[in-house]
Amino acid sequence: MTIAPGSTIGIVGGGQLGRMIGMAAIQLGYRVHIFAPEESGPASDIASAWTQAPYEDDAALTAFADAVDIITYEFENVPSNAVALLAKLGHVRPNARALAVAQDRLLEKSFVAGLGGRTAPYAPVSSGAVLQDAIARIGAPAILKTTRFGYDGKGQVRLMNAAPETLDSAWNAIGCNPAVLEGFVTFDHEFSVVLVRGQDGTVRFWDSPHNVHVDGILATSTLPAPAVVLAQVPEARAIAARVAQALEYVGVLTLEFFAGAAGPIFNEMAPRVHNSGHWTIEGAVTSQFENHVRAVCGLPLGSTALAAPAVSMQNLIGDEANEWEAILADETAHLHLYGKNEARPGRKMGHVTRVHTSDSAA
Repeated sequence: MTIAPGSTIGIVGGGQLGRMIGMAAIQLGYRVHIFAPEESGPASDIASAWTQAPYEDDAALTAFADAVDIITYEFENVPSNAVALLAKLGHVRPNARALAVAQDRLLEKSFVAGLGGRTAPYAPVSSGAVLQDAIARIGAPAILKTTRFGYDGKGQVRLMNAAPETLDSAWNAIGCNPAVLEGFVTFDHEFSVVLVRGQDGTVRFWDSPHNVHVDGILATSTLPAPAVVLAQVPEARAIAARVAQALEYVGVLTLEFFAGAAGPIFNEMAPRVHNSGHWTIEGAVTSQFENHVRAVCGLPLGSTALAAPAVSMQNLIGDEANEWEAILADETAHLHLYGKNEARPGRKMGHVTRVHTSDSAA
């Protein structure tokens, strides 16, 4: 089904990802209607309409669905019941099943493992007593993560030993919520596979960046990636393609991996445009945001080829956004500020992409 330019795209969530999806949609001639519980957000600058209501407000969701021609979402921490209701009322892409899998770390890992993906050792944790049994099997050091609603290092605690006081502290730190214990894995680098799948099943991949995280938050994405990553990209892409096909996915999908000694180790997936794909705005022929709009609207997909030999993307966290003047003085830099009013530690305020004319420049 093709949604023609001039139609209205509904986006659930009004953050920076919704903002950049919306900017791509406007460029293609669409209008944008945001649904979010907040009064405003980064996407408010580009929205022709904004519905403020809780995700649990069925009447507001129904009115929103009636007002748009197609619906997508900018992040996965949307209640699955809300997306399921929207799916009954209209067309939602990616579908509700993809969201449900990505929202639950245990389900996500078992789903990918069932398709041949390699994961870190893991065990479900439902109580402090179960945590003791799990770490006896998995070993320390390990990471305890809530099964739901965790991102950018939130909802997780490192366990450097299996002492009872360490386990008690970790279990309390995540609010005694259902969790998964993951064993540490040895790896050389982190990288991501960002793909787009069209309504006809066509899949295209962007080049995989080398990702560096600081304090659990993505700091940089750089291309080309190191040789050890490039050697593992074909296998990682094959896994990602199987995931997309199994979910009957439409839109941009991201899978994050560790480059391990035995091959790529799956970390997590995101059923949406992704921070590690922000470089594609200037660094690829067609950005992840434009191709997401193209896919959900049933348009032909654009080329995902690199637009330059080397590209680097740096997130601007907290006060780093205050360096905007120095960044703009760099002729290779493309600055993106998200319009957030307050810079806080750990808050993504923007990003800067640098496009280089040679591999060595990155």
